[in-house]
Amino acid sequence: MAEGQPVQRKLAAILAADIAGYSRLMGADEEGTLARLKTLRAELIDPTITGNNGRIVKTTGDGLLVEFASVVDAMRCAVGWQAAMRDRADRGIEWRIGVNLGDVIVDGDDIFGDGVNIAARLEAVAEPGGICVSRVVRDQVSGKLDFTVEDLGELALKNIAQPIHVFRVGARPSRPRAGETPAVPLLPEPAVLALPDKPSIAVLPFQNMSGDPEQEYFADGMVEEIITALSRIRWLFVIARNSTFTYKGQAVDVKRVGHELGVRYVLEGSVRKGGGRVRITGQLIEAETGTHLWADRFDGSLDDVFDLQDQVATSVAGVIEPTLMEAETARSASRPTTDLTAYDLYLRAYGMLMSSARQMPEALHLLEHAIARDPKYGPALAYAAFCCFRVVQDSRSEDAEADKRRGIDLARRALEIAGDDPGVLMNAAWVLAAFDEDIGAAIALVDRALALNPSFARGWHISGALRVYAGEHDIAIEHVEKSQRLSPRAHVGPAFFNIGVAHFFSQRFDEAVPRLLAAIQEDPSFPQSYRVLAACYAHMGRLDEAREIVARLRAITPDVMLTLTLMRKPEDRELLLSGLRLAMGED
Repeated sequence: MAEGQPVQRKLAAILAADIAGYSRLMGADEEGTLARLKTLRAELIDPTITGNNGRIVKTTGDGLLVEFASVVDAMRCAVGWQAAMRDRADRGIEWRIGVNLGDVIVDGDDIFGDGVNIAARLEAVAEPGGICVSRVVRDQVSGKLDFTVEDLGELALKNIAQPIHVFRVGARPSRPRAGETPAVPLLPEPAVLALPDKPSIAVLPFQNMSGDPEQEYFADGMVEEIITALSRIRWLFVIARNSTFTYKGQAVDVKRVGHELGVRYVLEGSVRKGGGRVRITGQLIEAETGTHLWADRFDGSLDDVFDLQDQVATSVAGVIEPTLMEAETARSASRPTTDLTAYDLYLRAYGMLMSSARQMPEALHLLEHAIARDPKYGPALAYAAFCCFRVVQDSRSEDAEADKRRGIDLARRALEIAGDDPGVLMNAAWVLAAFDEDIGAAIALVDRALALNPSFARGWHISGALRVYAGEHDIAIEHVEKSQRLSPRAHVGPAFFNIGVAHFFSQRFDEAVPRLLAAIQEDPSFPQSYRVLAACYAHMGRLDEAREIVARLRAITPDVMLTLTLMRKPEDRELLLSGLRLAMGED
C-alpha cells in the first residue's frame, strides 16, 4: 500500500485451511506428499473454491487462505471440501478448516487484519477433517444451510485479544453412527420470547471450578439461594430454577439465553473451593448487548457452608437491585419522549430524585403523570409521596402545608395497595414518619419490609434514617452501614448524611463533621446537610466556619431554620436548633 494512501477495508468471509500433520507426511514421503497435494488441488480443492465463487488469496505450502463475498458460499465450499475428502479412497491427507466473517484490510491482492487472524486461529482448533466457525458465521447461515453444529463455547485463541465463541460444523450424516449422539442441527433459532412488562433476570447454574464433583451441591445451592433472594425484589421478574438449570454443563451464549427465556439480564458465576476456603464469582450481563453491568467475587470459609451461601446470596441481591434500577433508568432515558408508559415515567423520575435535590419538583411532576396513567401504581405513589416530603424539607415548596397533606395522602394510598412490596412499604413509612405521623408504626412497617427482603439496601438506609428520627443513633449508624455494605456503589451522600446526623446527636462532633462534608460534596443542593454541619461547628466553638456554612445555605434557600421538626426526642431538637441559633449569631 502506497505511503499516505487511505487504508482500504471491506467485509469478507475468510476460509483458512491447512493439512494436519504436514511435517510428518513430508518427512515420511516428501515427493509423494507433494504429488498427492498437487492432484488434490487440481481435481478437488480448486474447483470447489471456484465453484463457490471463492478467490485463493495465497498458499503456504500446507495451507490456503480463501476469500468469499458471501459467508454462505464460504460454508458451502468448506463442507463440500471436507465431504469430498471423506469420499476419496486416499485418506492420507486431512484438512483442518476455519471460517470467519469479519473486517479485512485490502493491500493489492492480499488481505490482512483480525478477520483473517481469527479464521486462522479457528482452523488451528479444528480437528483433522473438521471445520470450526465463529459465532457470526453460525448466525449468518442459520436457516440457510442444513449442517450439524456443536457449541464449543468461548475459547481463548492465540494472539486474539478477546475470547471467540466457536462452533464445530460438519455435513449432516444420513444417520448417527453406532454409539454416537446426533449433533444439534444448525436450524433456525428458537422463537424469541417476549420480554415481560418489568425487568427480568435468569440466574444460570454456577460453574464448579473445584475439580471436585462432590462440590456440585454447593454450587447448585448457591444459585438456589440467589434466586430466592432476587425473588424477594417485587419489581423484578426472576426465572425459576427448573428453567435455568436446563443450561447446566453447557457453554452458554447469554444472548441466546435471553431470547429463549425472555429475560433482559443474565447472572452467571463460578465456585472454586480449596483448603477449607471458597471463592464465589458472579457477573451480571445485559443479554441483548452482552454488556457487563457488574462483577465481583466473594471469599469465605467452608466451616458453615449454609451461612456462607446465605451471606453471598444476600450480598449479590443487594448489589444487583440498584445496579438493575440504574440500567433500567438509563434504558428508559434513551426512549423517545413520545412513547412513555407509566413505568418509563416512573424510571425517569427515579433517576432524577436519586441524583439531586434540585430535581425533586420535576421528578414529582413525572410521577404525577405516571399515577394519572395508572392510579394504582404503588411504587409511583410511594415515590411521589417521598418527593412531597423532600420539596417541603428542602424549602422548595410553594405551599408547604398543602404538599404535606398531599404527601400523607399519597403515602396512605400507596400502603393500601402495597401488599408485600418492600419498596412501597419503605417509602410510605419514611414519608409518614417525616410528616410527624407515629414513628413506632413507621418503624414497624420498615421492619416488615426488611423481613420480606433482607437484602434491600435502600430499606436498610431508610431504617437507619427513621432510627435517627427516633433517637436510636447507634442503631441508625449500624443500619446505614449495612446498606452501604449491600450496595457499595450507591451514592454515598445520603448515607454519610444520616451517619453524620447520628454522630451529631450523640455529640460526637469530630466524627460528624467529615461525614457531613462528604454529603455536601456529593449533593451540594441538599439544605439539611448544611443545617446540621453549621450547628455542629457552632457547638464545637468553630463559629467562623459555622457562619460560612450558613452563608452557603442561604445561597440555596432563605429558610435557615428547619421547616420540619423530624426529631422525636426534645433534646435532639434542642441540640440542632440551639446550634443553628449560635451559627446565625442569635445567642
